Amino acid sequence: MAALFRSISSLRSFRYLSTAAEGVSAAGPLLWSHTDVESCAPSSIVQVLSWGRGSSGQLGGGKEEIRFYPSPVATLRLPSNFHLAPIQGCLPSQSSSDPDANVEVGISCGLFHSALLVDGKFWIWGKGDGGRLGFGDEISLFVPSLNPNLEDVRSIALGGIHSTALTRSGEVFTWGYGGFGALGHSVYHSELLPRLVKAPWTEKISHLATSGAHTAAITSSVLVIIIATLAFAVVLAFRVEDSNPCLLLYKQTFAFLITVIFCPFSSAFKMEPACELFTWGRDEGEGRLGLGSGGGPGEAGSLSIPSRVNALPVPVAAVCCGGFFTMALTSDGHIWNWGANSNCELGRGNNLSDWRPHLIPGIDEHQIVQIAAGGYHSLALTDTGKVLSWGYGGHSQLGHPSVQNQKVPLVIEALADEHVVQIACGGSSSAAITDKGKLYMWGNARDCQLGIPGLPEVQPVPVEVKFLMEDEALGPHHAISVAIGASHAMCLVLRQNSSISKI
Repeated sequence: MAALFRSISSLRSFRYLSTAAEGVSAAGPLLWSHTDVESCAPSSIVQVLSWGRGSSGQLGGGKEEIRFYPSPVATLRLPSNFHLAPIQGCLPSQSSSDPDANVEVGISCGLFHSALLVDGKFWIWGKGDGGRLGFGDEISLFVPSLNPNLEDVRSIALGGIHSTALTRSGEVFTWGYGGFGALGHSVYHSELLPRLVKAPWTEKISHLATSGAHTAAITSSVLVIIIATLAFAVVLAFRVEDSNPCLLLYKQTFAFLITVIFCPFSSAFKMEPACELFTWGRDEGEGRLGLGSGGGPGEAGSLSIPSRVNALPVPVAAVCCGGFFTMALTSDGHIWNWGANSNCELGRGNNLSDWRPHLIPGIDEHQIVQIAAGGYHSLALTDTGKVLSWGYGGHSQLGHPSVQNQKVPLVIEALADEHVVQIACGGSSSAAITDKGKLYMWGNARDCQLGIPGLPEVQPVPVEVKFLMEDEALGPHHAISVAIGASHAMCLVLRQNSSISKI
């Protein structure tokens, strides 16, 4: 049986290598192209880079290794108008709603596995225990391998020993270890293949996030118009699809006409989005699911049935899951959170855990556009490019000169001169990408997951990650996305002078 497993693993590796053979170079094998190699169509060359400890194959280099600095895993030839797939904790970007830009690309890091998403298909690799890779077995894979068992994927989020995916049709699929209920299938056994989550929501899912042992999903935005007159009340509801700006404009115009027609006869007028947040998975009593203080009925307080967070009084647009807590972000930039707070990860000025969602106090002057959660710490990105951090600071993951816990959100001064456009958290490390394509990292460097050789085991302030110029003809590296696991990290970089003839 072991020999058979090794044979299957070798065949998967061969399938990856043979499809990439034409584009093998120092820049990494060509894994995906939107046109034939001979085509002269406008293209963007994007590289997948990884670094850190890869004892379970999560680096994608084909072997157990430690990468001290970012090294190529694969190369992508994308259309010039590609855009990033939805990111956990990030508000939807109107700029990415180009109807012609139908190619989305994204990355995710789990505890010891990694994934790459391109145009609805995903490649996954790393540790296979629990079936987290979704191939029908528990074999570990050391190179990116195309998973044929699920297509039309919009975003992918990897957890501790499980994986989740959101399709373009708004359905949620999960697979891997199910002992803590993080799969949402009403049972607590593992799933070796992607399985549809059959949940009580009636709308499509628009946003998905997961962490070590719990998952959260947000339903599509519904615009509710309530017109109350002296004699009657009319309620109109329709779904607003963020990905179709023309449809959105049509529906907004319709709402405006309703307003003009009925408001003169109205005693009350109200328009509000009606998104709903659902959570499921492990809750040991600290309240990370936001469903109460008692935890769930399953193993370690788990709940395997997706349940609506009724205690959240406002609609939210984005969510992220920390180690033992959850954060949600409204469309107008306000943060709500709940769960464990023994290390001040809720940013409320105390260390009292609370299952009830509350606004984070003291940051009203900031408009938040992205949130990120680590094991015991949190980050927030403002619309002006500033980064705030709070929570546990013992590994310097907060980006401040001290290793003390931070009870309330505090701006990272070391990044004050940069305009940050994306943030990410690992278990005990953090990252930020600037508008100029620079990548900064800080925190736990014990496993080389910061991508900079020679650092102390804890790096207290953000330092810029330097990329090796393995092929000068491709031009400088411009970081566009980053993801962090337990002991490794990945990023996507756009090569600014690239053309397909050079790889």
